[in-house]
Amino acid sequence: MASLEIESTLTDRYQTTVPDAVRRTLKLRKRDKIRYVVRPDGAVLLTRADLAEDSDPVVGRFLAFLARDMETHPAQIRGINPALVRRARSLVKGVKVDFDAPLPAEDE
Repeated sequence: MASLEIESTLTDRYQTTVPDAVRRTLKLRKRDKIRYVVRPDGAVLLTRADLAEDSDPVVGRFLAFLARDMETHPAQIRGINPALVRRARSLVKGVKVDFDAPLPAEDE
């Protein structure tokens, strides 16, 4: 997916309108909250706050790290080796998992 650059203007009160393309991408509706992540390089990541709140903060940071790394080093992105996919499938063949089942107390 290609990057899309969109601009908006700050008012005298430092407010702005979230552009339509951004609202649609984030599936934002009136009164939704948004979250800003300010990176050390000055880049700012804008996400839906309610989606980020439901996720694990460690997973969120790891995914942000992956996104930064992919953006910084796109030439290093490679497809998964088909042999590795076959090996992984052979290891889980016949394993049944119910992702909706509650975790046992010792796994919480």
